[in-house]
Amino acid sequence: MENNQRPDGPWRIEPETLEAALETEFAGRPALTPALKNWVEDLPGQNEEQKTAPRLTWVNEINDIWMEIPRFENILWWGAWVLVIAVLIPIIMISFSFFQPFIYSDVLFIPIILGFFLIICSLFLVNLKMALFVPRGTPIRFNRQRQKIYVYEYQRKWNPWVRWPTTIKVFDWADVQAQMTRETGRYDQGYRLYGVVCKPGTTEIIDSFVLSWAVGHPKLLRGLWSHCCHYMQHKPVPTQPFYDERPNSWCPRNNIHWPEAIDRESTTAADAANSSAG
Repeated sequence: MENNQRPDGPWRIEPETLEAALETEFAGRPALTPALKNWVEDLPGQNEEQKTAPRLTWVNEINDIWMEIPRFENILWWGAWVLVIAVLIPIIMISFSFFQPFIYSDVLFIPIILGFFLIICSLFLVNLKMALFVPRGTPIRFNRQRQKIYVYEYQRKWNPWVRWPTTIKVFDWADVQAQMTRETGRYDQGYRLYGVVCKPGTTEIIDSFVLSWAVGHPKLLRGLWSHCCHYMQHKPVPTQPFYDERPNSWCPRNNIHWPEAIDRESTTAADAANSSAG
């Protein structure tokens, strides 16, 4: 056996090679602070050379003034309908039991069953709201005439008895950079792309938003960021997305409603808005 031949075969990774690979993987540090959780990579700045060809993942609209991309979460939406039906059965059974005389024979039993009934109704309501009211593919609009982006956010909560509000965040494109994280959750595994908003002239992150939920390969996210940068710089970009079909996220109603003023601003050029106002 040769000196450099390992007893368990030539496919064994040499310790020196493994150590060098680990150092390369973990030597990088985020250029922006505070660092995002699970950070793995800073993507090139807007005015830097993009090393990946521009490519959209999905797209709703793209023209000379504005572009809208959806953000589909890795959620099995049909599961909400399954839980709605499953929880409806005990609700009917408990409701029927209130008409039975035995429930009033034990005073202590009444608050117990009422508490359990409230929990079951809360589970029913939270899944019903997930199935009917949560938007699929919350969008981001890029207006390259105004050099602004508009982020549509829907705030889900575990409490179904409170309002789940919609908020629109508006950022100057010049303040936005991109970072990638690697998620290891049970249902959300892979690489996720964030837009991070820095205080002008600094590397201090003051806000962040998801540009794309987790995907299997980081090249998709680098291509998406490259496309956004090229588009906002008025450079030619492909209009055909990587995915033609959308994820299976059926909902009986359209749950995305832009406020009228924001809808008009995000889809028009500044000079057009000024002329119409005059």
